[in-house]
Amino acid sequence: MSTPNNREMGGRRPQRADARTNRERILNVAEEVFGKGGQSASTEEVARLANVGIATVFRHFPTKAALLEAVLVQRFDRLREQAETLLHAAEPGTAFFDFFSHLVADATGKITIAEALLEAGGDGGGDAAQASDGLRRAVGSLLQHAQRTGAVRHDVELPEVYALLVATSRASVHAHLDEEVRDRMLAIVFDGLAPRSSCVVRRGW
Repeated sequence: MSTPNNREMGGRRPQRADARTNRERILNVAEEVFGKGGQSASTEEVARLANVGIATVFRHFPTKAALLEAVLVQRFDRLREQAETLLHAAEPGTAFFDFFSHLVADATGKITIAEALLEAGGDGGGDAAQASDGLRRAVGSLLQHAQRTGAVRHDVELPEVYALLVATSRASVHAHLDEEVRDRMLAIVFDGLAPRSSCVVRRGW
């Protein structure tokens, strides 16, 4: 199984410090550029904003699809790390529901990048699929912690919870829901996930 380090190195010798710095800058800029512009955004724009030459971009990422996949991996890894940090939260129920809300709010950039990857000829497999699975497992751990404390009903499992997460994320993005409507939608979902004898009252909803 590949890890973030050997994904980054691709089995090659460790990169020099300046090369790693360039790679990180390119990825961070590309995440912002493609998260807003999707497939219409260009690697030339990424190079310009990252203050590197286009040859430097292609030295690290031979194709646009390779760059987009690396951006998606970085995004999944960052979200997974956030979820893993929340496993130590004092209130697992709050941690689970807040992270669910965060993933839905974060969905616009992720979906835009994923769609750009498909349009660029990538298939979303490989490292991106592994990183996505890692995030899914972390969400599953948050769910289990919340269930142990009685904050989430015990008769639901990760597949249906993740289906709800994907559905609400895509609805929020493709239906262009404003924040108020999105919050009301999530309040209904969270009421459904709460133990039947209780009612979830979320902050600001």
